[in-house]
Amino acid sequence: MGRLFGTDGARGIANKELTCKLAMNIGRAAAMVLANENKHPKILIGKDTRLSGDMLEGALTAGLCSIGADVVLLGVVPTPAVAYLIKKYNADAGIMISASHNPFEFNGIKIFSCDGYKLPDELENEIESIVLDHSKPFPILVNDGIGKVIKAENAVSDYIEHIISTVPYRLDGMNVAVDCSNGSASTTAKELFTKLGANCHILFAEPDGININDKCGSTHLENLQKYVVENHLEMGVAFDGDADRCLAVDENGKVIDGDFIMAICAIDLHSRGKLAKNTAVGTVMSNMGFGKFCEENHLKFVSTNVGDRYVLEAMLREGYNFGGEQSGHVIFLDYSTTGDGQLTAAQLLSLVHRRNARMSSIATLMTHYPQILINVKVTNEGKVQFYKNQDIKNKIESVKNELGSDGRILVRLSGTEPLVRVMLEGLDKDKITRLANETADLIRAKIGQ
Repeated sequence: MGRLFGTDGARGIANKELTCKLAMNIGRAAAMVLANENKHPKILIGKDTRLSGDMLEGALTAGLCSIGADVVLLGVVPTPAVAYLIKKYNADAGIMISASHNPFEFNGIKIFSCDGYKLPDELENEIESIVLDHSKPFPILVNDGIGKVIKAENAVSDYIEHIISTVPYRLDGMNVAVDCSNGSASTTAKELFTKLGANCHILFAEPDGININDKCGSTHLENLQKYVVENHLEMGVAFDGDADRCLAVDENGKVIDGDFIMAICAIDLHSRGKLAKNTAVGTVMSNMGFGKFCEENHLKFVSTNVGDRYVLEAMLREGYNFGGEQSGHVIFLDYSTTGDGQLTAAQLLSLVHRRNARMSSIATLMTHYPQILINVKVTNEGKVQFYKNQDIKNKIESVKNELGSDGRILVRLSGTEPLVRVMLEGLDKDKITRLANETADLIRAKIGQ
């Protein structure tokens, strides 16, 4: 992980950690690295609904234009829309201003290259070196060397039409709830799913700059669960703030997480001969049940580090076309270069409607092993000390020995937040709950806030 970019872009509290000056310099450095020898490279900028989005958009725009880049403002769009529109608009790069599922006071900068993929580590490192180490001076351009700003009028509609084009079976008459998390999906979801034929109950689609991800969206499913049950709907889907992840709930309000979504879609793709190399790519956080599901259905399961960028790297390297994370980042590489929550929802809803079956019955194809996840807040110094603390190492090793072959423990630093994530899963829920709490308590005592 770099000094500026984590697993999903540069993030921090807006105007405190992620300042206007830093955003402007990231824009400058990105233009220098990604210009592809163009005198006036074209770079797209999208944003979610956070209050600080306008401020950071202005700073990035200033930095980009000062280096000679022409900026195309997409407005409020999902992150995957930026990735898709780069190629459609023949741009040299794209930038998304978003902190995904984080609270509104955070914001972030994600950069995509000309092919619509998130930047590889080496390019991020080059940008970091320019911004933090001043390895190259920022050029000073004047006269006609300065870039211009253009507003894209059709960004939302172009993205919606792309998603519709990927759906093999319409949703006519399907009754679903859609939780937009007061984020980017607020600009796209209603039109998208209505055009696909669904009877949509749109929830949390009134962003005010502050309410993004606030007790709604894919990280807070309680209201969606209640709404689906009380209104006797077929199912519900929920996105995060920038709509690059999707989770679902069945007609009984039970959560269908990313592992279930992947299992359902993987076996369907396989049955239609569309799962490349009969392989699904997940991460070390994927539930043990997903690996067992793949084994039972003669599918290959490939595991990567946590982060959809690492899932994607494995897919591109080995020629796979489907993968994702338990958190709801699902990548249909035949249609998208990144995780796309609304594309995932459209594929899942289409599958359910085509089968004319209840979501609850379809989800029984995979057994979910009990899993406990505890987030421990740590200091910046604590993050540094995490891998060095011998007491923590000893505790993790002790838990591994106690679980044996009936479970596993995974303890890791978050790539986007000041957290250590403690995850245990196994056959005995009471046992893994006890061990998870013991481990979390020790970490909190040693390096916690």
